[in-house]
Amino acid sequence: MMKKFLTFIALTIIASAGLRAEVAFKVKAPERVMVGEQFYITYSVVDGNPSLRSLRVPEIPGCKLLYGPSESRSQSYEMINGRTRSNSRVDYTYVYRAEKEGAVTIGEASVEADGRQLSTSRRKLTIVANSQSSSSGQGNAGNGTPAVNIDDISTQSSDRTVQSDDVFVRIILNKSTAYEQEAIECTIKLYTKYSISSFMPTKQPSFDGFLIEEVPIQAQLNEVENYRGQNYMTALLKRCIIFPQKSGRLTINSGNYDISVVQYDNVNMGFFNVRTPQERDIKVSSNSASIEIKSLPSPQPEGFSGAVGTFTIDSRLVGNSFRTNDPATLIYTVTGTGNIKYVKEPEIDFPSEFELYNPHTDYDTRVNGSNVSGTMTVEYTFVPQATGQFKIGSDRFVYFNPSNGQYVTLSTPVYDIKVAQGTSAAASAEQKDIESKNTDILHIKTGNKHPAMHRNYVIGTWWYWALMVLMVAGVAGAALARGKRARMASDEKGTRLIKANKVARRRLKLAKHLSETGQDEKFHEEILKAIWGYLSDKLGIPASQLTRENIMTVLADAGAPEEVRSNLGEVLDDCEMARYSPADTRPSTSDIYRKASQAINSMENIKFRK
Repeated sequence: MMKKFLTFIALTIIASAGLRAEVAFKVKAPERVMVGEQFYITYSVVDGNPSLRSLRVPEIPGCKLLYGPSESRSQSYEMINGRTRSNSRVDYTYVYRAEKEGAVTIGEASVEADGRQLSTSRRKLTIVANSQSSSSGQGNAGNGTPAVNIDDISTQSSDRTVQSDDVFVRIILNKSTAYEQEAIECTIKLYTKYSISSFMPTKQPSFDGFLIEEVPIQAQLNEVENYRGQNYMTALLKRCIIFPQKSGRLTINSGNYDISVVQYDNVNMGFFNVRTPQERDIKVSSNSASIEIKSLPSPQPEGFSGAVGTFTIDSRLVGNSFRTNDPATLIYTVTGTGNIKYVKEPEIDFPSEFELYNPHTDYDTRVNGSNVSGTMTVEYTFVPQATGQFKIGSDRFVYFNPSNGQYVTLSTPVYDIKVAQGTSAAASAEQKDIESKNTDILHIKTGNKHPAMHRNYVIGTWWYWALMVLMVAGVAGAALARGKRARMASDEKGTRLIKANKVARRRLKLAKHLSETGQDEKFHEEILKAIWGYLSDKLGIPASQLTRENIMTVLADAGAPEEVRSNLGEVLDDCEMARYSPADTRPSTSDIYRKASQAINSMENIKFRK
């Protein structure tokens, strides 16, 4: 019995030891303070019995020690799996005042606890300039009351009104003027002197006349910034790269926000006062930011499709041998910085003897500073249908460089390729007949050596004349077809009009695939590209002038019914709203796809006035 009792005692001691936490020595200090501000640094010994005499704390450059240490002790208990665990904590608090601006290091502190020597890690402290204030260190709100200072609860009492310069939201643009389609960095920041308990946007800023490339951010209220002589805590709410779509003075309209700030009530407890936090709900509107957008210089060179920035192009053929009925690939790449996500696919001049498949386009972009950089890759798959020597024509890529205000033209090389006879498909009957006609040596006929003198001339047969008629008709048809191709090649507008629906359908098909795979952001981008590209080709509006207002004006002048114009405007609005509104308020991708398809079908059924 005694043996079992001793075993139970031993197990209990081991279990209790396992539940006891290891002794730790920690420091708690602010990351930023202002010159003249008082702040606290607390050194804590957790689950240990420290010796105050052994406590050593470092001096802090640029700061003056006002008081300390102030000692406090606490004890807590908790039960884990039926076993009680205790935690103890001893805090030593020091009060300092920041006196000199700069970045300083809080050195290691040390203490002896339970026979062990413990030390803290080093910490960084930034001392920033104080707001404009009087010699006593307190500013003035203009009505005799002290100005609000960040992290200073003595100036943040609940009986004072939150002023417009205490909490506000700014829209900041990195440029005051820009060209159409030129990248502009836009940031939206919250400035506050109060702590924020809740923040809810009720209306997002409106970017009318811009295409937007949004940059993912993580909003945190952790930066101190001096603005107009006053210090604020700031948080980055939104950062995006915007591309203006028309000239003139464009304005980003303000947004609205519901914010809860923390103020303090002074409660008299008899021998001392206690400050208790109180929330106050306020409404804040951001400023409106305007920028002057310049038109792209005229005349615009042939081949310009709206690319603005700095770019390079390259093309290459995959492989060095080509055979009939074997697919081959031409890869075309555009690399650079600017509105690369909105660059149109080039139209390469392939020989008519080649069967051409729909090109596959891939964009690899990223935000680089205040602009967007990346690569557009287009893969053209073609299948030669005849042997011989062929040329794949060059392409001219024209872009506008906003840094020097000039257009730049780049060209890809012409490819001379030789196509040999392939083996992947058997020769047709016509091909075998042609090969037999090209045979130089024929068999010697044997038989009757005394031919009759009677001769039948081919010119007198009916099939000869029928063949002649067919040949003349074929030559005439070929001449007409060649003339039609020449007219279409010279009529760029007509060619784009014919291909408008085909290109739009291809983009809609890709958008549907993106929707089915859950890529909603890319779905909305592809739908907008399909609509904007279709309207540009169908209505003959250059990409640089493609705005909602211009589209509605051209449709009205061309005699489009009001219903068609209204539906088209609704599709554009839904797409824009879906890209920049919260996910739970967006129209469904299936509704957007259906409306976009119906809008294009309606446009195809309209006979426009000349």
